[in-house]
Amino acid sequence: MFYYFDPLYLVFAIPAFLISLIAQMRVQMVFSKYSRARTFSGLTGAEVAKNILWSNGIYDVRVEYVPGLLTDHYDPRFRVLRLSQGVFDSNSVAAVGVAAHEAGHAIQHYQKYPWLALRTAMVPVVNIGSNLAFPLILIGLLLKNGDIFTNLGILLFSLAVVFTLITLPVELNASKRAIEALKVLGVILPDEEIAVKKVLGAAAMTYVAAVSVAILQLLYYLSLVQRRRDD
Repeated sequence: MFYYFDPLYLVFAIPAFLISLIAQMRVQMVFSKYSRARTFSGLTGAEVAKNILWSNGIYDVRVEYVPGLLTDHYDPRFRVLRLSQGVFDSNSVAAVGVAAHEAGHAIQHYQKYPWLALRTAMVPVVNIGSNLAFPLILIGLLLKNGDIFTNLGILLFSLAVVFTLITLPVELNASKRAIEALKVLGVILPDEEIAVKKVLGAAAMTYVAAVSVAILQLLYYLSLVQRRRDD
């Protein structure tokens, strides 16, 4: 059986593509909409992030600009919170929400939030495993007695799926911390809080989509292995 052009792949790939596309379009649309709405406080994303960090006793995390659109992230290795174009120096509702969310990750790191610690610990293994998984599965399918390779490939990709699942509570918790911090600091008004929740909710859907895509890909790999064993 020739697996490179397996028609069954489309059964899994098309839904995965659509789920990912819809989630990305949604977050970009919501972010664009609320990027045009200015906050009453007038604070920029960078200022909001710093205020949240300082109010939580965190003074050793740098807030830096990073190029790109929605490339915002917190790097626990170097204790750097990076905010993208449209967030760093913007005082929009969307910018404030995203900046607060990333500050939420820094708070998680500072308070040793277990799910973040577990996700961070898994990063090296998942980075290697996700790249090796399919080659190992393919080698196992091509060899007469290649079960050890296919099983190892499935195991490695399963770890990648677990990683996406662990990411969900990390992201949801960071958004919850963001909303609470913004309210405590008085940075947003009640109607702005609703808008921030919409921005963070749309962003959360991209992680739900990532889980769905990873599971579909794993199911495809499992179907390959099962069909090989049935032949």
